[in-house]
Amino acid sequence: MTQTAPARHIGRTTLYFFGALGGILFGYDLGVISGVLPFIGKLWALTSWDKGVITASLSVGAIVGALFSSRTNEVLGRRRTIMVAAAIVIVGTLAACFSPTFALLVVSRLVIGLGIGLSSSTVPTYLSELAPARLRGAMGALNQIFIVTGILIAFLVSYWLGPLSAWRWMFAGAILPAAVLLLGLAFLPETPRWLVKNGREEEARRVLASAHGNTVNLDEEISTIREVIRMDTEQKPRFRDLFAGWVRPMLFVAVLLAIGQQFSGVNAINAYFPTMLIGLGFATQAALLSGVLLGVTKFLFTAWVVFVVDRWGRKPLLLIGNVIMVLTLAAAGIIVLNVHDTGLRGILMLVMMVLYLVGYELGWGAVVWVMMSEVFPLKVRAAGMGVSSVVLWAATGVVSAVFPIISDPKSLGIGGSMFLFAGINVVLFVLTKWLVPETKGRTLEQIELDLRARQGVRVRG
Repeated sequence: MTQTAPARHIGRTTLYFFGALGGILFGYDLGVISGVLPFIGKLWALTSWDKGVITASLSVGAIVGALFSSRTNEVLGRRRTIMVAAAIVIVGTLAACFSPTFALLVVSRLVIGLGIGLSSSTVPTYLSELAPARLRGAMGALNQIFIVTGILIAFLVSYWLGPLSAWRWMFAGAILPAAVLLLGLAFLPETPRWLVKNGREEEARRVLASAHGNTVNLDEEISTIREVIRMDTEQKPRFRDLFAGWVRPMLFVAVLLAIGQQFSGVNAINAYFPTMLIGLGFATQAALLSGVLLGVTKFLFTAWVVFVVDRWGRKPLLLIGNVIMVLTLAAAGIIVLNVHDTGLRGILMLVMMVLYLVGYELGWGAVVWVMMSEVFPLKVRAAGMGVSSVVLWAATGVVSAVFPIISDPKSLGIGGSMFLFAGINVVLFVLTKWLVPETKGRTLEQIELDLRARQGVRVRG
């Protein structure tokens, strides 16, 4: 039986704001550990391995959350999945604030990660299914703006609380965005595609009218969604459908983007840059202040991408980002190995990392999440985003756990680690140039129908 929503207008700004607010949670919990580590490292005498474990524990929890996201997306819908994620983050954050030992803090971070994993694989889908085709890239990039805003807030909170060594209050900052997200989504609609798929077509029409205004022909849009759903439901969705011949190329692209985003080195910088600077001779507060500068850089250039992603296209931004990251990482490696004055070395490293983040945010920051939510057909979109998020969080966990070990002077050191990441970015440039398609300016249904046609899948009229 069709269910309908109250006849009320919901502004696009409100929809996109609360949809993307999940990025605040993602970013804050990624970034806050960089401010916490210098204090708990001394308090609990943590080894390099311990630091990697506590940083990577968020990613391990996120893998579990992403694994469950496909099922919860289909059963609960995109909106309620995000609400559940916010509630889990609140519980985990409270546990982290009161953790008396290293082991309990690791468990708390695992719980937080569970909520972040659910959210990070669902928010891009929520946004892409609400946004008009002409704005979808910008709306997806909005999610990345909120992620880097969360990181910036985490860096600012860490700097402000640093003189008090109040690392527990640093963790507590995540409660506010989680609570706003939970309350806000309670008043917002589900996406039109999920509603149509679940027999709530009248409600889907109202959501489309609210989100798209007069820019969409409702009958035509509903008809297109219904047709894609019809084709996809002729056969019951199965996980193995991700490996069907016509879907497999897009699965490979999504996995490449997910791995590449993290192996580019970004979370080694996000999580460990203050620790790196302290190791190079900076005072703790100066290192935390440098982290704030990195956060500001990430925010400014992510905001700029919103205005160019639907004009320049996704692929050119990925390639430009790779070039900038290769050059700055190589330069950072040279600086660490050849500049011996502590003050000058720290300043030059800060400059290189700022420029590195310019490249990352231009390409692999916002664009990856936009494209992962675009390339999968509706039938396997939730499963595809779930798999992509699992891969992304697994890559995050690997980088987070391994970087303290490889950057240790007894291993590659910081300089050698920079050269390693530069080499990885060269490989990513080649693979992106060769394999990644362009998706700008096309509806999700057009992308899917074109994908079917190119792979020889028949579409009935």
